[in-house]
Amino acid sequence: MASTTAVREPSAAAGSERAATFGNVLRSEWTKLWSVRSTLWTLIILCLLVVGFGVLISWGTEANLDQLSPEQRLTFDPTSASLTGIFFGQLALAVLGALVITTEYSTGGIRTSLTAVPKRLRLLLAKAVVLGVVAWVVGTVVSFAAFFAGQAFLEKANISTTLSAPGVTRAVLGGGLYLFGSAMFGFALGALLRHTPAAITLVVGLLLVVPPFLALLPGDWGDAIERNFTSNAGSQITFVIQQPNTLSPWTGYAVFSAYWVIILAVAAVLLQRRDA
Repeated sequence: MASTTAVREPSAAAGSERAATFGNVLRSEWTKLWSVRSTLWTLIILCLLVVGFGVLISWGTEANLDQLSPEQRLTFDPTSASLTGIFFGQLALAVLGALVITTEYSTGGIRTSLTAVPKRLRLLLAKAVVLGVVAWVVGTVVSFAAFFAGQAFLEKANISTTLSAPGVTRAVLGGGLYLFGSAMFGFALGALLRHTPAAITLVVGLLLVVPPFLALLPGDWGDAIERNFTSNAGSQITFVIQQPNTLSPWTGYAVFSAYWVIILAVAAVLLQRRDA
């Protein structure tokens, strides 16, 4: 009887390991993401914010064109105007990113997940891949929608642009990439903190609240912090006309990506060492 048990136990363990293949874990995480209504509502809010603010700013610019000085017209970036809503939409995806993992910790469901998927990094990677794909696809779609909707208003004032203009396609695609990065930033903080209110508070502060105030820092060191800080760096990929004291589009996005990659790497190490 003892020898029979010894034979069956490895077989059961092997069967469990086969069931937790990366493909199966991906399908499971996909089902989890869409099984809660908050996912759909968050993406709807994202669309309303990005397209809505893009249209609002473009419409306002077209209606008040006479009030723009020659200098303002010279430096006006029609692409950036129609993508203004990304500044607000980033928050929706960052919060969704945090909730993807913190919700399981708050409900205790993470224990079940880790029991079903003993290789913890496989579970973390599957969550990141599913979230990242959804954020990038939806973010890119709404970025293009905001661009075309905004240009429809700006065209009336003859200050619109097209995708064929230098830097425009990169900026619009960059809108989707930036929204993807925002989702991953929230996910990384959620994986690190494992606490929903703390993760959401920190992501709001780091992406939305703190960056504008960094312009008040004095000296060269203040300028360096301002241009390299989270959304100040990452959002440059959505601009065609670069502003003073900013990084180039791809350098800025690389700096922004480094933030969430490093945070997620630390969270991955701690996931291996901490109890669920």
